[in-house]
Amino acid sequence: MIKRRELLKGLSATAGAFLLPRLIEGKTTNKLANTFSYCLNMATIRGHNLGFVKELEVAAGAGFKGVEIWIDSLQTYLNKGGSLGDAKKLIDNLGLRVEGAIGFAKWIAEDEAQRKQGLEQMKREMDMLAQIGCKRIAAPPAGATDAPVLELKRVAERYRAILELGDKTGVVPQLEMWGFSKNLSRVSEVMYAALESNHPAAKVLLDVFHIYKGGSGIDTLSLVSKTAVDILHLNDYPPNLPASSITDADRIYPGDGVAPVRRILQILGDENKPLVISLEVFNKNYYKLDPLEVAKTALRKMKAVTGGV
Repeated sequence: MIKRRELLKGLSATAGAFLLPRLIEGKTTNKLANTFSYCLNMATIRGHNLGFVKELEVAAGAGFKGVEIWIDSLQTYLNKGGSLGDAKKLIDNLGLRVEGAIGFAKWIAEDEAQRKQGLEQMKREMDMLAQIGCKRIAAPPAGATDAPVLELKRVAERYRAILELGDKTGVVPQLEMWGFSKNLSRVSEVMYAALESNHPAAKVLLDVFHIYKGGSGIDTLSLVSKTAVDILHLNDYPPNLPASSITDADRIYPGDGVAPVRRILQILGDENKPLVISLEVFNKNYYKLDPLEVAKTALRKMKAVTGGV
């Protein structure tokens, strides 16, 4: 019979041997700071009116490796004589990854003609994005924000339709919640539609601000599978602003407000798959500052908040 003390001693040695390499690597079992990929959503410097090329240069100059572009900025660049090939070269030369793109195709609209146009627009935009190496596009409820509340199974069918476009283009639409919308304003709604789409590529795009704006709770957020979220829009909001009156322009840097940012990151962060955290704010006060300084501050604030996770 092995004595109890000897058994415990053996188990202790085994545990130490297992944990030592992780400690040497600077990792701990309760920290997720190394599981995030930092990304700049161009909304953060959109008010500076820099144009597509300069936006990318600012992001790279600030130290970002990932960006979320806005399709209208890319389209303006193309309209002025730029090409997708040149855009791809620029992105590569700057050492950037285009993690996602923001567009507003009305794929969800109740009006059939409008929805058809939305599908055509989505396909066009996916084709463009594929050529610059972007693998994701936001799919918010544009076209249904003020419309009557849609049956979620119908939303799921429409989401599946654009997922099937993604199968052909290699660009996956991320079902995005908008807290101010009459449709897809809550985490439960986007999750339901994603699940009911019954498509293996389905993903949801969540946002700290919109979680608050739409009234979704945090206590059950852990029910969202970590594999359901590739990108989280990161931001914060000041105290004493009720969800009913807070606006996009009230968003601030993460860690500067009262949003449960760290808790959300703890819930959605995954050691096995880096979560892209994309800073998206529309703050007019930031637009008055030097754009490079705004981007540098954004990255610094993001690293500070993930360091506490």
